[in-house]
Amino acid sequence: MRVRRLLVVAGALMLLSPVPALAADRPGTGQPGEYRPVRGPSAPAEHRFLQKAVRGDTIPRHAHDLAAAQAERIPAVGARWRSIGPTNVGGRVVSLALDPRRPDTVYAAAAGGGLWRSTDAGRTFAPAWPDDATQAMGAVATAGDGTLYVGTGEPNPGGGSVTYEGTGVHRSTDGGTTWRHVGLRDSGAVGAIAIDPANPDRLFVAATGSLYSPGGDRGVYLSTDAGGRWQRVLDVPNEFTGAVDVQIDPADPQRVYAVLWDHRRTPVKRTYGGEGSGVYRSVDGGLTWQRLAGGLPPAGPDVGRIGLGVSTSEPGRLYAIVSSTAGPFAGFYASADAGDRWTRLPEPDVLKSSQSSFGWWFGKVWVDPDDARHVHVAGVALLTTHDGGGTWTADDTSTHVDHHAMVWDRRHPARVYLGNDGGVYRSDADGDGGWTKAEHEPWTQFYSVAITPQDVTRVSGGTQDNGSLRSWGGPAFNEYLGGDGEENIINPRAEDNVFACYQYGNCFRSTDGGTTMAFLTPATTAERRNWFTPVQFDPSNPDVLYYGGNRLNRSADNGVTWTPISPDLTGGPGQDTYPYGTITTVAAAPSDPRTIWVGTDDGRVWLTRDLGATWAKVLDGQPWVTRVAVSDHDPATAYVTLSGYRSGSGLPHVLMTRSAGTRWADISGNLPSAPVNDIVLGRAGQLYAATDQGVFVGNTLATGHWLRLGHGLPRVAVDDIEYDGRHHRLVAATFGRGIYETVVP
Repeated sequence: MRVRRLLVVAGALMLLSPVPALAADRPGTGQPGEYRPVRGPSAPAEHRFLQKAVRGDTIPRHAHDLAAAQAERIPAVGARWRSIGPTNVGGRVVSLALDPRRPDTVYAAAAGGGLWRSTDAGRTFAPAWPDDATQAMGAVATAGDGTLYVGTGEPNPGGGSVTYEGTGVHRSTDGGTTWRHVGLRDSGAVGAIAIDPANPDRLFVAATGSLYSPGGDRGVYLSTDAGGRWQRVLDVPNEFTGAVDVQIDPADPQRVYAVLWDHRRTPVKRTYGGEGSGVYRSVDGGLTWQRLAGGLPPAGPDVGRIGLGVSTSEPGRLYAIVSSTAGPFAGFYASADAGDRWTRLPEPDVLKSSQSSFGWWFGKVWVDPDDARHVHVAGVALLTTHDGGGTWTADDTSTHVDHHAMVWDRRHPARVYLGNDGGVYRSDADGDGGWTKAEHEPWTQFYSVAITPQDVTRVSGGTQDNGSLRSWGGPAFNEYLGGDGEENIINPRAEDNVFACYQYGNCFRSTDGGTTMAFLTPATTAERRNWFTPVQFDPSNPDVLYYGGNRLNRSADNGVTWTPISPDLTGGPGQDTYPYGTITTVAAAPSDPRTIWVGTDDGRVWLTRDLGATWAKVLDGQPWVTRVAVSDHDPATAYVTLSGYRSGSGLPHVLMTRSAGTRWADISGNLPSAPVNDIVLGRAGQLYAATDQGVFVGNTLATGHWLRLGHGLPRVAVDDIEYDGRHHRLVAATFGRGIYETVVP
């Protein structure tokens, strides 16, 4: 993620140029006066996982796919959805592949945005994957005859997403126009696909497995008939070990390397390493395997994710980067004899620090096919050595940070493509600088969206690892606040009055459309603030705002000064920091500004009818409360949405009260069994619900009956929706496909 330097000028904090990034998992961004939590979500992965899981439970096997099937059975009504950008920002790319038969054609697998194809050497990308299939990608590979394979489900466990599991391996013989499922549905995630360059029907798949549930399809699988049948050729030593990489030695297709990795996410902790982690080799085409030692770390509980690089120009030369189970760097190794013996190489600070505290987010080594001593390593920065690991340089300014994929195009001397959390880049200098960013890559992951009825073209939103973006102030979407973008709101009566936040409630206000931003958080009172901290206008007076930490703060002067108007409305931080004990949603009643509803991450809903003088707890014992929406006409009528995949239980996702919380009705009805992230009220009693499986429309009178809203919205989580009654439109922030809008009745 990138951050921006701040300068105090005339009482305002002025945004200057982007500066080198800080790690996505590192609390805060080093800005002056920022809030850094002592207890709370340590990363977006913590925030989203614990929001999507019911407290004390994990995310059930196939939860996403089963909910998607439920959503598909619900009839769709309304107009088509339309993508409104951004096209120039991009987002996390986990794998890249080149088409061997079509020059300048490159495929990019976006973590939560499907597969994309460029036919102009990475300048622009178009969809190569169906919108109605899972958008969670793990790996892409092309065979010598042009056959395309995709492994679904992201293997990287964190970085702003709960890891959405996939549906196995898919094959296309027409460049991504049509697809066929070819197996390994229970693989959870796929770390890599390796295809024999001499036999396009022979391929290996590294099945990573579910991050949350044991068993399933794990290990290395071999198919000799283009995915028709699969044989597990490398089993795993325990139920949470998976294969995260597999590579065929370019000098000898009978020699195959694989990396196994122990990794598990439970409701209270993550364990990203263990006895099962290690490097394996087969010398008989994958029939038998040997765990490599000879200087590599022995099997043990502290061995984390390992990245492996295989040389083309110098047969037998290998490189490996090892992280510890806790996450930090644990060693860089080289072998000159195909892995029999390994030498631990020098470890300068620039190499060690590149993995920050989360080496499990990277685990990649890429060797120049023409120079075995020229190596790139994935990290927060891109690390490069020209002497086989003797010395290193780091590049954290030429491209976005947090790197995951690289591929050389042998048709063009020195051309290489790079995939990271900012999208796709191309270099014609072997990756040693000269990077050009793709111009059209519409797969940004949004947490929030903001609109204004004053100008339908004015849209902003908070994004995973790409800051807060706005549609104005430049020829395309541009970043106006760094960090992980969180809450964004626009004054409905004054479009240049905007607010934006980065993680942990570090929020800013502006009266010039975001050109200058004033830091407001120090004026608020809270002991705890969530990763995504809610900030909302009073709908009857936008000079009044609310900010939720563990206490509710109110401003009557457009966010300049703040006063706490509640006690701690949570049960406090729980064991292992969850629940965090923070407010997650705030809603002032449009018809009565003295009535305010509040929801929390520990499943409580509170109500005040006297502007905070007294508070009543009207709901308790629920999962994470994602949103409260209040009737335009009756302050006692409210709708509450709840997160969490439910393991088949009948717990509600949407509740309604017409009695100020005295009685509640479950109106989840036929909604898919998936987290509901937002709810807004439209005209004529319409209700719009944003879920992990799209947007649905219901009615305040026909409670519990929902229809899928619109046509053409990809199967991707929708985190936030905004309703514009003046122009009859709904705008949706998707977590992987940018921002969409549709016309509503």
